[in-house]
Amino acid sequence: MTALTHVLPYLVAAWVFLAGCYGLATSRNLVHAVGCLSVCQAATYVLLLAVGYRDGATAPVFSDITPGSRPVVDPVVQALALTDVVVSATVTALLLALVVQVAKRHGTVDPDELSELRG
Repeated sequence: MTALTHVLPYLVAAWVFLAGCYGLATSRNLVHAVGCLSVCQAATYVLLLAVGYRDGATAPVFSDITPGSRPVVDPVVQALALTDVVVSATVTALLLALVVQVAKRHGTVDPDELSELRG
């Protein structure tokens, strides 16, 4: 494999993260900002997949062979990716609930119109 294929997942993760950060910085809607934050969190999925990938490796199940006879992927990285998905869904749900409460209380989801956030 070439050097680009080893670096490409990291570049994709960085690009997705920066795209989410750009959307977050330029957002004029709280719902859009929550969506952009979710895109930033999705970059961590790509990063974890890149870290845990091994060429030619299989699932870490040793019921049919002896350990060490074949390359396997790291199960800790798989558990971290699954945990990351759950945490991301929880954070998104919490932030959307807060946006609903802001919309009920202030009648807007535009952060520029929220006078309480100004110093």
